[in-house]
Amino acid sequence: MRDGNDGEIEFAAYIGIDWADQKHACALQSSTESGVVQGELIHKPEAVEAWAADLYRQFGGRPIAIALEQSRGSLLFMLLKYEHLVLFPVHPSTLVNYRKGFRPSGAKNDPSDATLLVDLLVRHRERLRRLHPDSEQTRTLQFLVEGRRKFVHEKVRYSNRLTAYLKMYFPQVLDWFFAVDSAIVGDFLLRWPTLEKLQKARPDTLRAFFRQHNSCKSDSIERRVQEIRDAVPATHDTAVIRSCCKAALSFARMLREVRAAIRSYDQDLEKLTREHPDFALIDSLPGVGPVLAPRLIAALGTQRDRYQSASELQCYSGIAPVLASSGKQYWVHWRWACPKFLRQTFQEWAVHSLASCAWAKDYYEQQRAKGKPANTVVRALAYKWIRILFRCWKDRTPYCESTYLQGLERCQPLARKGVLVKTRWKTSAGFRKIDAATS
Repeated sequence: MRDGNDGEIEFAAYIGIDWADQKHACALQSSTESGVVQGELIHKPEAVEAWAADLYRQFGGRPIAIALEQSRGSLLFMLLKYEHLVLFPVHPSTLVNYRKGFRPSGAKNDPSDATLLVDLLVRHRERLRRLHPDSEQTRTLQFLVEGRRKFVHEKVRYSNRLTAYLKMYFPQVLDWFFAVDSAIVGDFLLRWPTLEKLQKARPDTLRAFFRQHNSCKSDSIERRVQEIRDAVPATHDTAVIRSCCKAALSFARMLREVRAAIRSYDQDLEKLTREHPDFALIDSLPGVGPVLAPRLIAALGTQRDRYQSASELQCYSGIAPVLASSGKQYWVHWRWACPKFLRQTFQEWAVHSLASCAWAKDYYEQQRAKGKPANTVVRALAYKWIRILFRCWKDRTPYCESTYLQGLERCQPLARKGVLVKTRWKTSAGFRKIDAATS
């Protein structure tokens, strides 16, 4: 591992931490000694502060390498504020497989795992990546987009449960409204939680309600009023109606809070995204709107040396498939171990690009006509978009479709220019593409 001056960092000690909830197992090996000292670290800010200060005094403020099975988390954030501690996140599967090499029986405990982390640091530090936190603005965007996604998942979960209860006692609501998670449905249920109460309402009251919620088409309003008048209860079982009504009202209130939380996230994200130095670059991409823009900015970050090639980003994100072979067998499968939210970001962007990018839509329709599954084609399109995005990001240049199309033209046969071009199929990261070679 090299520092900012491209010089090898000389660590005074190596520490492995097997983190837990209340206390962490630690193992320390000095650079001048071969023995490993084991101990424990209480998970409290005061205890971590005293532990870090003791290490500073013991080793004279020299750099100390720490390996732990976290790329984020409470312990890692506590340790980040100490300049003399250099953090090396280790993927959990890396430690698991490293342990299996020495303990085929599967035996494990926290102190031994901490010792194995020290061994990884001492023997294989060049294969580990030092943690370099991105800018505060970029990391804030990353945390916000991930937090927003969690609330979106909660919105879907509550909507599904609300739908299940409505089907049991008030299924007509699902026919009268398009989206059960919308504000109009929540207000409707909070005002008329049962069909019995709804049918007691005056037609003019219903019409006023729909107009207040921007449902102003007169034919749609009259159709709903008539269907409400003609509706038949799904059940007369008081136990079912009372219990399901209670649950439906609870989920309607929770959905209201979740929608408010998502709106709050959107407001903060819009402001931070527009202030980010890469906003103009990301905003130039087809299909990128107010939701995808901060996600793509967070996906790339501002450290241009993080990825040396587009292939690294394609593999890390899980878009590039995995090639596996054994003997005469050869197969390709999609990547299982990857940041799922990052992969989802690129796939969603590929889908949204179809509406505003002609070549992307043509490619999608061409591949679908060949009988390829929709998800496979979307990942292949995302694979192409990552190559384009990577070059724009590296060069700090906004996307220009005409420039890209001109590049595609240069790959076409150049016979009219007196150049003989031979084409051949080439497999790149599991995808087949045409490779041109001039002669």
